[in-house]
Amino acid sequence: MKIFIVLLITSYSIGFAFDGKVIEPGQKPNDRRLGKPVTLHDYHPFRPVASAAEWDQRKSEIRTRVKVASGILPELDKTPMNPVVSERAEKDGFAIQKVYFESIPGHYVTGTLYSPAGDSVAIGEKSGKRPVVLCPHGHWRDGRFYRAAESAALGQIAQGGERFLNAAYNPIVARCVQLARMGCLVLQYDMLGNADSLQLEEHRRGPREITNGQEAGKWGFVSPQSVLRLQTNFGLQTWNSVRALDFMLELPGADPERVLVTGASGGATQTMILAAVDDRVDASFPCVMASTAMQGGCTCENSYYLRIGQGNMDIAAVLAPKPLGLTAADDWTRELQTKGHPDLVNLYRMLKAPKKYDAHFDIHFKHNYNHVSRTHMYQFVNTHFGLGLKRPVLERDYAYLSPEELTVWVDDKMPDNYSKGIEHERDLNRIWAEDGQRKVAGAFRDKEFDDFRKGWEVIIDRDLSELSEVSFELLKKEKYTGFIALGGVIRNPDAGQELPALFYYPDDWNGIVKLMPTASGKSGLFVGKPESPTDEVKGALDDGVAIVGVDLFKQSEFLDPGEPSANDSVTYSGKPDLEPDSWQRSPVYFYGYNHSVFVNRVHDLLTTIKMIQTSPDWEVKGIEMKGEGPFAALIHAANLFSNGAVKQVEADLKGFTFESLNDSFDQHFVPGAVRFGDVAMLAKLSDLAGK
Repeated sequence: MKIFIVLLITSYSIGFAFDGKVIEPGQKPNDRRLGKPVTLHDYHPFRPVASAAEWDQRKSEIRTRVKVASGILPELDKTPMNPVVSERAEKDGFAIQKVYFESIPGHYVTGTLYSPAGDSVAIGEKSGKRPVVLCPHGHWRDGRFYRAAESAALGQIAQGGERFLNAAYNPIVARCVQLARMGCLVLQYDMLGNADSLQLEEHRRGPREITNGQEAGKWGFVSPQSVLRLQTNFGLQTWNSVRALDFMLELPGADPERVLVTGASGGATQTMILAAVDDRVDASFPCVMASTAMQGGCTCENSYYLRIGQGNMDIAAVLAPKPLGLTAADDWTRELQTKGHPDLVNLYRMLKAPKKYDAHFDIHFKHNYNHVSRTHMYQFVNTHFGLGLKRPVLERDYAYLSPEELTVWVDDKMPDNYSKGIEHERDLNRIWAEDGQRKVAGAFRDKEFDDFRKGWEVIIDRDLSELSEVSFELLKKEKYTGFIALGGVIRNPDAGQELPALFYYPDDWNGIVKLMPTASGKSGLFVGKPESPTDEVKGALDDGVAIVGVDLFKQSEFLDPGEPSANDSVTYSGKPDLEPDSWQRSPVYFYGYNHSVFVNRVHDLLTTIKMIQTSPDWEVKGIEMKGEGPFAALIHAANLFSNGAVKQVEADLKGFTFESLNDSFDQHFVPGAVRFGDVAMLAKLSDLAGK
């Protein structure tokens, strides 16, 4: 920066015409963000911390990010669940009851409640305190109704993965039976589109024209309007889990101090997510999922912002120092013992709770929650919940439970408000959106903006104070009547940013620097060539104000000729030739791991502000910003996280709102922007930040 100032003051010509471009022809900025987007298949290491105090802060950040990704910050209103629980059916050492309740009005969570034999948990009765276990089932088709082929079940027994044929037929039910026999209250509930949860007929959701409406009640999951509100099947399943825990803790005899969640594969994802969003969970045992490799392929395991700056190892660890158990198999978790596990060992040691973390590496078995893995879990429960059972705790056989014994919809009798298909999906999104509208209105009414600021903190994911040294390299310079035009690159090496920039410096500078992002980058400051600044820029220069323009990410010199500024459309498999409505085209596969163009541009503005603010020789008296339309929203976002560095903001939205966008990959599109109050909330928070 010193070199820049010396050149600025002592020299007036480098001896060539300046056309506004600063990068060599055929080249692009040396910017890390021009590489391939991050995907769920990349390496996602645990982010260690140095102290228990730092872990408390880190844990809070992980929890907040997961809540944002789930669409439950601010938390949804907890409406009456209206639970229906059948009579007990006594079995050998356990009992089952059919259960359904509403997690959202008209949306039913269905499942089976398992309890110890002879101990009634019918609503209204009293009993002793018993551990509570939630069992999300994962991607074993139809979960509670799953039945492996006999040949596959016998193969499991032959390989040593199972002891009994009935458990091999349905290992999901097997763990519930055994946990009930151990004295626990257990709820095994259906994932969307499985077993009795048929209101959404498909488990995975893809973009569909029929659900892309912009009016309330006209859009469904994966539509642009749902993305703007963070409404996903991932979030719905998470909310189902939260309400399932509500249901269980209302049962007489349920012990709120001993709550376990356990599942495998996609059920392990849901296990980790519930433990992250709900601090009532006391122990977690996610099987064959947590790793530094593949993060979960289904749309129900991915959501916007979920794994930016964190991965499954971080999410699993959020429970620390509470008890956590993991298993690995011959799948994407096969390297857990050397990648991820050592980090958690160190974390629990640092937190002085080394015996509360447990991991097992039975990688001679394929992807599973087999008897070997379940036995690890039973010892974990026995130890951490103080059951006092003789070790080892082993399963014994039970009579296979058929779908007819387990289904909650006897004779196809559904509640009066039961709906399914597109109608139900649209209703769900409408109710969710209305809840969000009430939260936004309440925030403005009560002047309580904390949750909304937290939401934007997760979205923007940067603060001026986090930026280290930023430099400027002068590459081109020309003296004109009344001002100097200087071109060069602003570099933020820690963030891997390199921004082509144009500075207009008036002959009689008053100490004010105005940053003016435009739709065409720095070229929006002039007409034709830098020697002809726009009337607005010329007027500011005449008033003694220095003007700064930059090519923000995916503007001008970042692009090849004809290349759009849109966000990248990344698919789960990386294949571009998928059907338009394929679930693999869900935006969760890009925005769950990568910042949007809008957010990257906010980062660029913060980098530019940092460069101006920290110049050792440039005596800046004030920084201002001006923007119009989407760029007005952009400068509000930058101002919000500039820590008061900006003296004045001129923002003319010209009617722009995020809600008006109906293309999930538009350059101005921001997932969650409407959930967190759209531009009105962003402007309000920006205004409060400047005071």
